[in-house]
Order: sequence, then C-alpha cells, then structure tokens
Amino acid sequence: MKITLLGDSIRLIGYGPLVPGLLGDGFEVFQPGDNCRFAKYTLRMLFEWAGNMKGSRVVHWNNGLWDVCDILGDGRPFTSIPEYTENMLRIADILLARYDKVIFATTTPVTAQNPHNKNEVIAAYNDFITPLLRERGVIINDLYTPMVEDIPRFIRSDDNIHLTDVGARVCAELVAEAIRKAAEDLA
Repeated sequence: MKITLLGDSIRLIGYGPLVPGLLGDGFEVFQPGDNCRFAKYTLRMLFEWAGNMKGSRVVHWNNGLWDVCDILGDGRPFTSIPEYTENMLRIADILLARYDKVIFATTTPVTAQNPHNKNEVIAAYNDFITPLLRERGVIINDLYTPMVEDIPRFIRSDDNIHLTDVGARVCAELVAEAIRKAAEDLA
C-alpha cells in the first residue's frame, strides 16, 4: 500500500526516516525531500507533490512549528490562528478529496529555552485545530502529549526544537501505528 508522509523538519529529520522501516515491505512510502515548513507552504506544494503522491491511500501530515513561531520577535506567531485554520482546513479538504485516509499529527513541544516557540502557543493551536479536523474526518495522531511528558528526553537541548534520537523513535512508532491502523480500516 502506498502512503505519503508530509511535514516539517520533525518529519524530515525526525520520524520520517524511521517510518518506512517500521512499516515494512507491505508499504511504499513517499515523502518529500523538502521541509514542508508552514501550512501555507504545504498547501502550495500539494500541486508540486501531486504526481509523487498519486496512488497513496493514506496521507500522514503535520504542520505547526513554523506557524506558531514568533520568528520576527514582535510577540506574534508567524501565522495567526484564523490564517492557520483556513490553510489547515483547505489542506485537509484537498487531501480528503484525493486520498482514502488522512492523519494529522499534532505539533510537538519545544524546550523552555526555545526563544521563538512556546508550548502554551503550540498547545493552543493544537487544541484549536484538532476538533475542526476531526469533524471533517481527519484522524488525529497526538504526538504532543507523549513528547511533552519528558521534554529533556525527547527534545534536543542544542536547538530546543527538534526530536532527540529517542523522541524520533517514539514518534516514528506512533506514526507507523496510526498508518497501520488506517491501512487496516481500508482492507
């Protein structure tokens, strides 16, 4: 079964490289070699990735860390909640129209030392978007909760945002489990 993984660097250099091995031979995995960045970028790139995604039955995706980031230092997230919501729901609608099962992974936490991202904002965005996605039929894969329970173990202290090797492994197992369950529902 073909599946697609979309997401920011939490996928690209975190769980993404591990998921194909965990899924095994019964799965063909497409994932962009590109960081899917913020939701608007992912929305735009769905056009570019459409050919590679063709034939996928399940799409697992995450966006959020770039969106919630106060990268400009003006006290505001890069993407406001209304804009994030609009982009995320549009992504969901497109994916749901093209693929059998769509899974959204919640945004993972950061360390308290992260200068641009705050867990309160991450949690607020997760809490806001997940019920709206669920109402549309998107499956929610909660990566935030297990990671926030032991940030020093799961989030790197050198950059305060990316997954440690252990964090990447735990997330990869959760992603593979969610994909397997969705695939079983299609059998």
